[in-house]
Amino acid sequence: MAEAFDTLKPTPARTSVERWLPDIVLTVGLGILGLYLLWHLVNWAFFAAVWVPNQSEACLKATGACWSVVSSRWRLIVFGLYPFDEQWRAALACIVIITAGALSCAPLFWTFRRLLVLWLGGFATFFILMHGGLFGLAAIEEQKWGGVALNLFVFATVVITSMPLAVVFALLRRSERPVISAIMGVLIDGMRSVPLLAVVFMFALVMPFGLPTWLVGDKLYMVIVGFSLWVACYQSEIIRSGMQAIPRGQEDAAKSLGLGYYRRMRHIVLPQAFHATLPATINQLVVTLKETTVVVILGFFDVLASSNAAFSTAEWGFAYVETYFFVGMIFFALIFSMSRYGSYLERRLRVER
Repeated sequence: MAEAFDTLKPTPARTSVERWLPDIVLTVGLGILGLYLLWHLVNWAFFAAVWVPNQSEACLKATGACWSVVSSRWRLIVFGLYPFDEQWRAALACIVIITAGALSCAPLFWTFRRLLVLWLGGFATFFILMHGGLFGLAAIEEQKWGGVALNLFVFATVVITSMPLAVVFALLRRSERPVISAIMGVLIDGMRSVPLLAVVFMFALVMPFGLPTWLVGDKLYMVIVGFSLWVACYQSEIIRSGMQAIPRGQEDAAKSLGLGYYRRMRHIVLPQAFHATLPATINQLVVTLKETTVVVILGFFDVLASSNAAFSTAEWGFAYVETYFFVGMIFFALIFSMSRYGSYLERRLRVER
């Protein structure tokens, strides 16, 4: 009986130190492990790395990263097959298109006309610099474009063409005429059900066989057409979701005031739809930029193909990690900037997450 009574006695409460001791030990252990790994990464990337160009033999003996491949082959990685003497044009074109994108983020340019002039002007300048044939610039065919400039060209072209097309698709999908709405529904859902790689293959390799000669363009532009339709279909559903989130009474009130369809869409429905779908739109832009790398499968010399060529030699065959890390940092800089700007817009416009 005494032993049974002892088992019924309440156990003494544990002190705060005893309660938190496992968490403290786990936190300290993970912190030490994290610092250990961080030190080895920093040592590999900076202190024990080889930075001087054309030092492949020193890289083989070093214990750190071989940034010598980047400092020696960065022109090939960034510009691809673009002629060496004309690479200043590709560099200036990239600066122009990035500057145009950065300026469009400023509230000063947040009007339809200013954004239109900025985007079209920046894209036209980019294309003239890359292609040439005007203002004394030597003409360079698209087959010689490559590197980061090619990815930015595909991204800029797809965004400029797909965003207006997405608005049109969303409006047609919401049409009060069942035939138009049904046709657009089949087109949008059908395009969204197919992987992007299949779409660009179809437009670049299959569709030219069924089109008249005057409609078949360069393979790069056929890829851009298919890419733009694919992005437009996804973006149209994003915009349509924002339009459906607007209370029906607002549009009815606008009708009662005598506003026509165009003015209702422009001044009431679409601004609120863009406001509500801002996070999803930024995400779609990020996805579009990353998906530009699919053109490498069709034989285009984009930044991935140029990075492969940078280390695919007997001299630099071992330095593929550093090369891909450099390319990853380029995409990280562009995409991280876009995502941070999206967060800024959400705070500024008070968009709920």
